[in-house]
Amino acid sequence: MDKYSFLEIAAFIGIFLVLFLALFLLTVKTKHKLANWLLAFFLFTNAVDACKFLMRDFPVNFINLEAFRWSINYLVPASFYLYVLSVCFSNFRLKPKHLWHTIPFIAFNLYMAYGIYFEDRASKVSFINALSESPIMQFFYFLFEFLFQVYFIASFLVIRKSKTVYLENYTNPNISILNALYKITILYYVLHFLVLIRWLVTFIFGLGEIRQWIVTLDGFAFLFCTCWYLFVALDKPEFFRGVNSLLKPISDVAPKQKSSPIIDDEKNKQIEFLKDFMVEKEPYLDSSLTIQDLAEQLKMPVKDLSTLINLYMDKHFFDFVNEYRIEKAKEILKDPLQKELTILEILYQVGFNSKSSFSTSFKKYTGTTPTDFRKNPN
Repeated sequence: MDKYSFLEIAAFIGIFLVLFLALFLLTVKTKHKLANWLLAFFLFTNAVDACKFLMRDFPVNFINLEAFRWSINYLVPASFYLYVLSVCFSNFRLKPKHLWHTIPFIAFNLYMAYGIYFEDRASKVSFINALSESPIMQFFYFLFEFLFQVYFIASFLVIRKSKTVYLENYTNPNISILNALYKITILYYVLHFLVLIRWLVTFIFGLGEIRQWIVTLDGFAFLFCTCWYLFVALDKPEFFRGVNSLLKPISDVAPKQKSSPIIDDEKNKQIEFLKDFMVEKEPYLDSSLTIQDLAEQLKMPVKDLSTLINLYMDKHFFDFVNEYRIEKAKEILKDPLQKELTILEILYQVGFNSKSSFSTSFKKYTGTTPTDFRKNPN
């Protein structure tokens, strides 16, 4: 099998998997339809772009379709960024203002309309032959690269912010799912560098053997990414449940506070009151407890409670609540009257909603597993 056949087979399988995954995301029953639709659109644009791997020659009989395929690339980074927003923020909705993201796509198609779409075949071929030296086309090349960098850097920042906000305001966040989104972003970002290398090699060496091998590697990487998307989507179809976009990290809420603020008598009283409330009322037993819920029970403004826990107690809300859950779990594990309870029953009883998050947190605070602790509680 030569490299061309390998590339075509890899591309065909990759395109099939992408379209299959897009169909799955469009039809699966979930509360997070917008996120699924945006990811499906992102994957569809990638499938359209990947059709180039099935071409050995320029499709002279379908020049308009090929030009439109070029324009699809200007929707790829924007669609991924919107997808990240929809995953990270539970209240994200598409609005008319998001149509601004389609301006590069529209501008490129207007340029194609000028030189390709409404011209005769000879004029189209002449226009295409002159594209490599066209200043406007060079501008669009640089525009795509600029947009790609901006959108993906913005995606990284959004993921980092949402993770910070989640840890400061929620309990039992599925951080593994958020980490999967982060890995997907890195994977696609790294894959883009193969495209940059291909462009550079084409500029230096032309359409030669080296470029063909890079194209082959690009095709294989596309297949790998497709399989990764498929694995993550089928394994975690609902993804990250998202945070409220109105919430801000504590560093933004109290930016003028020192890193180690002085705890006066009033703050000490508030901290003691909070600790006593956690022990007596046990609000942490609610697996869906958020900082808003706890603030309402305490009759305290959310901002003040967040500052008290995250700044003055120097803990994320996630860690603060889980410490009480682990202490409760330790009490149950030590109690001989409750030895019939399974680890799964205990973790649900104390407020956790998954065995992996319970085991991770338990080992973090005790240095051992729940099973080993039950055998040797001393």
